[in-house]
Amino acid sequence: IAAAAIEANHEVVLISGPVNPSPPAGAKLVRAITSDEMHDAVQAAVRDCDVLVMCAAVSDYKPARVTEQKIKKRDKKFSLELIPARDILKSLPRSRNFFVVGFAAETNDMEEHARAKLATKNCDMMVANDVSDPNIGMESDENAVTIFSRGGESEKISRASKKMIARQLVKIFCANAKKVLTKKF
Repeated sequence: IAAAAIEANHEVVLISGPVNPSPPAGAKLVRAITSDEMHDAVQAAVRDCDVLVMCAAVSDYKPARVTEQKIKKRDKKFSLELIPARDILKSLPRSRNFFVVGFAAETNDMEEHARAKLATKNCDMMVANDVSDPNIGMESDENAVTIFSRGGESEKISRASKKMIARQLVKIFCANAKKVLTKKF
């Protein structure tokens, strides 16, 4: 999506966790290792953005305690306490001057879950995909998505290469952001 936005002549700030793929040429890269660093980077970036696209989920949970050294193997049971990580989308201000797109990777009841996330996370748009289908999504070069808007509309993008879907999404995001942002001012 970042590459498609750059291709469409948009300025892109890519906030990325520890991943292998290189960022697209032309993107300003901000690296974040922990969920807290990701939260802080997003909060800083939204001050100057028109459209925020949150296309990857940060972990829902994080360790309650972080150690400086490796935890050594023992012959007894070991439990790791997890606490909820901050929900970056939910932490955004309810009143804002930028358009927010969230993503919902779902294994069942995709529309129901995506519409619920759209409302609870205060997004302008939610893009959902069915990650239970091994032929699309996570481990595939292709995807198929459904876009849900705050006004109740939905739009499907049929199975295609991720590059083609990203280009379509950028066009849809921009068209809808212009409508929403014009109403806010």
